[in-house]
Amino acid sequence: MADRKFDIEAIPGERWFPKETTFEEDMTEYWGEWGVFSEVDKLKAVLLRRPGKEIEDFDPNKVRYADEPVNVELMRKQHDDVAKIYSDFGAKVYYVEEQREDRPNAVFCRDLMFMTPEGAILTRPGMAARRGEERYVAQSLAKYGVPILKTVAGDGMFEGANAMWVDRNTCVISTGSRCNRSGYEQVKHELERMGVEVYHMQQPYSNIHIDGLMNPISHDKILIHASQVPYDIIDMLKNKGFKILEVPSQTEAREYFATNFVALEPNHIVIAEGPERTIEMLEKERVKIQTVDISEIRKGKGSLHCITGFLKRG
Repeated sequence: MADRKFDIEAIPGERWFPKETTFEEDMTEYWGEWGVFSEVDKLKAVLLRRPGKEIEDFDPNKVRYADEPVNVELMRKQHDDVAKIYSDFGAKVYYVEEQREDRPNAVFCRDLMFMTPEGAILTRPGMAARRGEERYVAQSLAKYGVPILKTVAGDGMFEGANAMWVDRNTCVISTGSRCNRSGYEQVKHELERMGVEVYHMQQPYSNIHIDGLMNPISHDKILIHASQVPYDIIDMLKNKGFKILEVPSQTEAREYFATNFVALEPNHIVIAEGPERTIEMLEKERVKIQTVDISEIRKGKGSLHCITGFLKRG
């Protein structure tokens, strides 16, 4: 040591160690109260599009609306009635405030985003008359601070109603005219990264979205349009402990969107007026039911679940 001419101090090690938490664990601290991995956990926040100028003048044949003219002010009032049910329940209601004036289907927010435990997947609608609506949903999500994990891109098509949460580790995604294999694979990849097992469901030629065929009521009950849901999906649900309830009327399933309700919490749903036999059956199953008139909204060939983008559950 005596003959050492220099003693250079060692370079210190790193003192800024990473915070080794998951995105999901960080959500509330850095982003806010967002995240969904259930169709039935307590509803805490939704995204809606109150009908704007886009419903004031359009050709119904070009946008898949009924031929009967829409009563614009009544449609807006009915939409407000739905929003009030959500807010009275305690859910925060957020709006897509800007939208293209040639997109009357933009009221159906469920199709434009799909919420996960880590944030939103922005969709890419299949129908030309809807393509582009998602841009304004992206703007809204960014404004409110909702993380956008993925935008379906390339040749992919996927709409939010082509996916249904079964539980935190299980999701069903359907392919058909609104979700092709590319869109399916893009969403599946994102969910599998989160530890979610994805079940493929072939959408019938006569239907475009899962919520027109089945919808959970609680963690152990699901309502289905029996003739349209593949056996493999029902078998999976049965193995997970679900009681399968069947819509008793094909007319109610098709014309009154009987499965297109929104669960406020397990065994407590909001459903559009009309499917009386279904409502009677569910009441016998001790399901708490609130009804709402959305007859004008249904002229767009969608119902309650279609207009509701979930932002936070549980």
